[in-house]
Amino acid sequence: MGSTRMTRNPGRRQTFRSVRRVRPPLVLLAVALLPAACGYSDEPLHRTSVRSVYVEMFQSREFRRGIEFQLTEAIRKQIDRATPYKSAPRERADTILSGEVLEWREDTIGRDFITDRPRETAASLAVRFRWQDMRTGRILAEQDRLVTTVQYVRLAGEDTYNARDEATAKLARRLVEAMETAW
Repeated sequence: MGSTRMTRNPGRRQTFRSVRRVRPPLVLLAVALLPAACGYSDEPLHRTSVRSVYVEMFQSREFRRGIEFQLTEAIRKQIDRATPYKSAPRERADTILSGEVLEWREDTIGRDFITDRPRETAASLAVRFRWQDMRTGRILAEQDRLVTTVQYVRLAGEDTYNARDEATAKLARRLVEAMETAW
């Protein structure tokens, strides 16, 4: 690629200096192809054809009520916070996001040795959702089962309500990420 030559400095030790020929077309080609090879894109994360979203109240199959209200509100806030989409009434929305709470489950991870009461608990929230373009009828995103799990420690004063707050916020983030365009 290049040649190396040795120069002498009087009274100093010898140094090596590299002389390289730069090939501009190859360098420009490499720089141009680098983003494509690394998985980068200049495309936006969100669909530019969508301006507004109506989030329907999620339905629930769960015995415990209230999770669907919490989740719907968390999703609306996350869409406002993390996307360019605006909330709109159903009649004026470009798209509709609907879903259903499938399951809320709590399982004991560890028990107290003396009282045999649960020390640490894992809670899982499972939902199904569909995001549909109302102008074309096309399904933009859909998942039959999206699950998130959180842990809480009862001895630290955490309870089911803390777990539900964390789980709905975490699931809202994951659901809104699923609304991003595929690369």
